[in-house]
Amino acid sequence: MQSVAAALDRLGELAASPTVAKLAEAFSAAGHELALVGGPVRDAFLGRPTNDLDFTTDATPDRILAIVKPIAEAHWDIGRAFGTIGAKIAGETVEITTYRADAYDGASRKPEVVFGSSLEDDLTRRDFTVNALALRLPQLALVDPSGGVEDLLSRTLRTPAAPEQSFGDDPLRMLRAARFSAQLGFAVEAGTRAAMAELAPEIDRISAERVRDELSKLLLTSAPRGGIRLLVDSGLAERVLPEIPALRLEVDEHHHHKDVYEHSLTVLDQAIDYEVSRGVLDSPDLVVRLAALLHDIGKPATRRLEPGGAVSFHHHDLVGAKLARKRLRALRYDNDTIAAVSRLIELHLRFFGYADAAWTDSAVRRYVRDAGDQLERLHILTRADVTTRNRRKADRLGFAYDDLEERIAVLAEEEELAAVRPELDGQQIMQLLDVKPGPVVGEAYRYLLEVRLDEGPIGADAAKERLLEWWAARERA
Repeated sequence: MQSVAAALDRLGELAASPTVAKLAEAFSAAGHELALVGGPVRDAFLGRPTNDLDFTTDATPDRILAIVKPIAEAHWDIGRAFGTIGAKIAGETVEITTYRADAYDGASRKPEVVFGSSLEDDLTRRDFTVNALALRLPQLALVDPSGGVEDLLSRTLRTPAAPEQSFGDDPLRMLRAARFSAQLGFAVEAGTRAAMAELAPEIDRISAERVRDELSKLLLTSAPRGGIRLLVDSGLAERVLPEIPALRLEVDEHHHHKDVYEHSLTVLDQAIDYEVSRGVLDSPDLVVRLAALLHDIGKPATRRLEPGGAVSFHHHDLVGAKLARKRLRALRYDNDTIAAVSRLIELHLRFFGYADAAWTDSAVRRYVRDAGDQLERLHILTRADVTTRNRRKADRLGFAYDDLEERIAVLAEEEELAAVRPELDGQQIMQLLDVKPGPVVGEAYRYLLEVRLDEGPIGADAAKERLLEWWAARERA
């Protein structure tokens, strides 16, 4: 957190940039107010980089367009109905929005768009006090009607209006509270937390797509754990991601086992660490983080109390993959994300046992084949899934996975493992067996693939001999 003086200096530098200076001059010359608002002002106090430039004004959308056209390289009005005009000025993208004084009907998230006439009124209708800050231009006057600077100094998240009113107007703000608490590392004020718990059922008014977007933004923060805890503790997770609070399995007196909820949060933390430290994936990676959070959601449905105090979760990987597909579809995630996350959950137990008995080359090839283009993510998830406090066990598993990755690298170099396929393709199979396209071609191809996985490259001539032997045996059967 920077000092107020340092933040104002930084805002002064931002106001002097070509983009902001051009806009300030143009709106002032046209007789209209203009203010830099929200995130850029907040981030100046936090010492964070400024990514987006958002402005607000008393000018109507038509007037905004008339003012920016002469100074913009490009402009667009896709948000015009909500008072927002976009433009590219001096190489930077900006959004300028007319002051708002929206009215909500209490039944949906969509407000009746009403334009306002006061910057202060516009700010007090925003989500949180730390986002309800503005810098008047060109005067460089800080406007803070709700005590946002004090909340920045105390690292507190609260709503400008009463939280019951704010969340009742727009329930999505409750998910945004969880996201901003994680993103900024702020504590949510007690009254605001209480309102989240009280109004949690109101989140059902929000579309699945908007819920998905906020959950994704939360997971893509550098430390999402606190935000997820807030969703669970407030009851919001029960409405939007019920599989997570369900992980808080009751630990009875005799059948002690690891707290699956806490374990999952730790796996998420560790997956993020590996994602960053390994440096292979573009970070942050949503698939890795979804898979880490959801990897054990099959455990509640498969939990069994065994004789002698043991607890088992047989096939929780397969059940979890199915549950993940169902939940991610309900949240309207895209098909590629759903397929990748569910595949990782399905495979996340495959490695365990390698430390006890090293795999054959055939088993290593199958591991790579089954992971496909998710192999690096599977490496991360599998390593992150080791949360034991037993240092010896953790080291043994870590060394074993090091060994597996080394063997994958050696085999990949020797055999082009990432593209494992039989020596004969479908066309060659049809010619050799004198058959037409149909199920038998796929059956023959899978047989040759199994040979390839078991034995490695055997050459085209040997593959032809093996295929003819298989075909003859099949005809005799």
